[in-house]
Order: sequence, then C-alpha cells, then structure tokens
Amino acid sequence: MLSFSILGSLEIHTATGKAEIPGDLQRTLIQVLLVSERQAVPGDVLIEEMWGDCAPDNQANALQAHVSRLRRRLRALEPGSTESRLTMRPSGYRLTVAEDELDAAQFLRKVKDAERLLPTHPVTAAGLLRSALAHWRGPVFGYVSGASVCRLAAARLEEHRLRATELLFDAELAAGRHGSILAELNEAHISNPLRERFCEQLMIALYRAGRQADALDTYRGMWHRLSEEIGVQPSPSLRGVEQAILAHDPVLSLRGGHERFQAA
Repeated sequence: MLSFSILGSLEIHTATGKAEIPGDLQRTLIQVLLVSERQAVPGDVLIEEMWGDCAPDNQANALQAHVSRLRRRLRALEPGSTESRLTMRPSGYRLTVAEDELDAAQFLRKVKDAERLLPTHPVTAAGLLRSALAHWRGPVFGYVSGASVCRLAAARLEEHRLRATELLFDAELAAGRHGSILAELNEAHISNPLRERFCEQLMIALYRAGRQADALDTYRGMWHRLSEEIGVQPSPSLRGVEQAILAHDPVLSLRGGHERFQAA
C-alpha cells in the first residue's frame, strides 16, 4: 500500500520508506490528480497545469508520455499490485487513492467527526482536532503549488485548516481549558490579524483568565486594524463579545466557546 501526503511538500510513502517522484512536470501531474478527489481530470486541464503558456507543439503526446512514466513509477512502488492506479477514462485521467491513503482526506474526515462531537464531547473533539492538524507539515505542496487547480485546492485546504483551528479552540474553551491555550490563541490571532473568530476566542480566554483589560485591549487592536486596513467595522459577533465583557455577562464564564454573540 502507498500513502500520499500533500499537506506540506509532496511525499509518497511505501512499505520500505519514502519514494521520490522526479521532475517538476511529474510532480505537478500527480499533484493535480491527487487534489481531484478521485475524479477524472481532462487532458487539457493537465496540460494547462503542467505547462501553462509554454505547452509543447505535440502537447497530447507529451502528456501521454508523462502519464505513462508516472504509471510505471507507481507500479514499481507497488510490485504486488495487479491493477494500475493511474487509468484513462473517457473524461480524462484518474488516480485511484483510498481515503486512508491521502493525508488531506484523513484530515477532513477527522475535522468532520470532531465537529459532530464538539457540542457533547469537547475533550474528545479537541483530541481529534489536534490529531487532524498534526497532518500538516507546511503549506499544501510546499511552496510550489502549480497553476490554478493546485492553487485553488491549496487555498481550500488552508481554509479548512483555519476552520479546524477555530474548532479546536472552541473545544478547548468548552472543556474549560482556556488557560492552557492562551499562547496558541495569541499566536493564531497574531498570524491571522483580520480573522475575527480568533480575536473573539482570545478575548473570551483572557476574560476567563481574569485579564479583562487585556481582553478589551485585544478588541481595540482588532477594531483599529479593521478600520484602518480595510475600512470596515467589527462584526456584530465581535462587538457582542466586547459588550459581554464590559457587562460581565455570566454567559462568558460558562464552559462554552462555540457560542456567537450579537451586539445589542
């Protein structure tokens, strides 16, 4: 069995260790196939991803040559397999990869399971989310993500990563572990200065830790960034957290975290 990792630079693991796919074109080819969620990819899409405006005159033959080369490489990595992973369909080329063979699919499944568990089992959900986020080794495909298909897939997965991080903090807050995540929350807020949910969560954690002034300073800093950098006001939810802190709203002390506040 092979396993594929794309949450970081592309890696392929075999029973005997890590295997390499040589050449930028070969790596781009397999990356596009891996993010296509087991769907066939038309040849013209693969050509655009691999060569862009520099496609060779005999682009169909060139693509077929790279497909054949990749097919042989994958077969060599699975000498006991009787079927080829890379096949041609009427609609294009398809790479067969099971869910448990791709780190991105495992990540998404764990996040979905954790979101379902969060309201009733926050500690379990937090553990599952940490396991999901541990799949990430860096940016999707490393720092070379290819053309539009790969870039869009990378952006989509990155948004899922940020959402998973928000859910993790919700779970930890719901479990009453606000003190232990303050450093992580502060780092997430600094790294994503315009993402309001991290700001809300940090404010709630600071307030529960007895640091009301710091929580309000965090809000004022966010208000200034939103106003100065993109010319908008904080969302009703973020303003609602500030008002709840000012009013010492008892709901802030409850073991929650995924509740959203609305400004009056």
